[in-house]
Amino acid sequence: MSLFCPAYPKPHPEKASKLGMFWHARRSWMDALFERSYTMQMGEVHLPGVDLYMLNDIKEVKRVMQSEAQLFPKSHLLHESLEPLLGESIFTTNGEQWQRQRTMMNPAFEQARLNVAFPRMLGAAQSMLERLDTVDEQQAYDIEVEMTHVTADIIFRTIFSQPMQGPDAHRIFAAFARYQSLAPKLMLPALFGTRWLTMPWHRWQSNKAAREIRGLLHAMIKPRYEAHLEGKSGENEDILAAFMQAKDPQSGKPFSEEELVNQVAMLFLAGHETSASALTWASYLLAKSPEIQQRAYEQVIAVFGDAEPRQADMKSLALVWNIFRETLRLFPPVGFFARENVQSCPMRGKQLGAGSTVVVAPWLLQRHRKWWKNPDAFDPDRFDRGDDKDAIKHAYMPFSMGPRVCLGAAFALQEAVLILACILRRYELLPVDEHVPEPVGRLTIRSANGVRIKLRKRAAA
Repeated sequence: MSLFCPAYPKPHPEKASKLGMFWHARRSWMDALFERSYTMQMGEVHLPGVDLYMLNDIKEVKRVMQSEAQLFPKSHLLHESLEPLLGESIFTTNGEQWQRQRTMMNPAFEQARLNVAFPRMLGAAQSMLERLDTVDEQQAYDIEVEMTHVTADIIFRTIFSQPMQGPDAHRIFAAFARYQSLAPKLMLPALFGTRWLTMPWHRWQSNKAAREIRGLLHAMIKPRYEAHLEGKSGENEDILAAFMQAKDPQSGKPFSEEELVNQVAMLFLAGHETSASALTWASYLLAKSPEIQQRAYEQVIAVFGDAEPRQADMKSLALVWNIFRETLRLFPPVGFFARENVQSCPMRGKQLGAGSTVVVAPWLLQRHRKWWKNPDAFDPDRFDRGDDKDAIKHAYMPFSMGPRVCLGAAFALQEAVLILACILRRYELLPVDEHVPEPVGRLTIRSANGVRIKLRKRAAA
C-alpha cells in the first residue's frame, strides 16, 4: 500500500537573513523554516526584539516543558497576542495567577467527564449529519466549515447546556479566521523590535474580531451569572455552572464575570478551534487514503452496526483512534509552544540569556527526520508497530506535556473519534483532485485556501 504524503510548506534550502525571515513569516511562521529545521537539535536566531532558540533535543524539551517548567513560563509575546481574545485566562497566565486559576478550574472538568459529555457529543454529531445530508454530492465542499460548526456545537452543549445555532457558528468561524490571519502581522513587529510597523488598521481589525467572539460568549454568560448571584442557579450541570461555583483556595472568592468570560473564551479556543483544525485535516487525509478509509469504515460497521453509537463502543475503534493520532502528528493544531527563560542558563553548549524565547514546536518534533521513520507520510498503523515506539513516547506531544498539558485531551480524543466514526459510517470521503490545501501556522495550523473534499452517501446509509 502506497502511503499519502500531504503537501506542506517547502522549507528553504538555507536559513534566511533577518529581513528574509520577516518577509517569509508575515503570512505563516512555517514559511520561515529551512531544511535543517527538520534535522537540527537546536537552532537560534537573534532578532532585534528577542533571542529565539528552536529546540528539537528531546532531553532539553522535557527540561523546558516538564522538569524545570517553572523556569520557562509562557512567552509574554504570546500573552500579548492572545490577551484581546482570552484576557487573563489559564492559557496565557503564569506563576501564582496560573496556579490559582488551574486549581479553581480542575473541579470544573469533572463536569466534562467523558460519560457525562458523550450524549452531548452524540447530539452534536447527529446534527452535523443532518447538515451534511444537504450537501451536493457533485460539488466540492469545504469541510473546515462543518468541522468548526460541530466542534463549536459540542463546546456550547458542554459549557452552556444548549446547542449552537448556525448563524452564531458562522460568525465565530469568520471572526476566528480574521483573528488568526492577523496574528502574524501583530507578532512579527514585536519579534523584530519594530512595533512601530504595526498597522493600526490591523490592530483594530484584530480587536474587533476578539470583541465579536467575546461579545457572543458574554451574552450567554451574563444572564446565568446574574441568576447565580441571586441564588437562582437553575438545574444545568455544565462547565459554566462549575466555574461559577469554583472558589479561590486562598481567599474563597469566586470568578468574577470578566474572569468567567476569559476562561470560557479560553475553553472555546482550546476546545473548539484546535479540534476543528485536526478534524479538518483528518477528513482530508482520509479522502486521499481510500484503502485506510475503507478499513476504518469496515471497523466502524463491525462495531456500530445499525445501532446508535455508545460510549462503550469507542474503545473498539482502534484504527479510528490511530487515524486521529496520526493526524495530530502531521498537523498538530498548536504548532509551537513558546517559553521564556526567567534566568540565564546553559543549553546544548550555549548560554541562553535571561528573557530569551525557547520554542518547542510539535510541528518539527513530530516530523523530525532523526526521530521518525517516513515522517511525512500518513501512516496510522505506525502506532501499532514497534519501529516508531521511541518517537511516540518522546517526540509526540500534540497536547503539550508537563504541568501545562492540555486538561481536555481525553475529551478531544473521544469527540474526534465519535465524529470521524459517524462520518465514515454515513459517507465516503472523496478528494478534489485539483485542490491542494496550503497549511499555514498561525495560532493553530489551518489551510490558507480551505480544505475541500466531496461527500458521497454510502448505499448502506
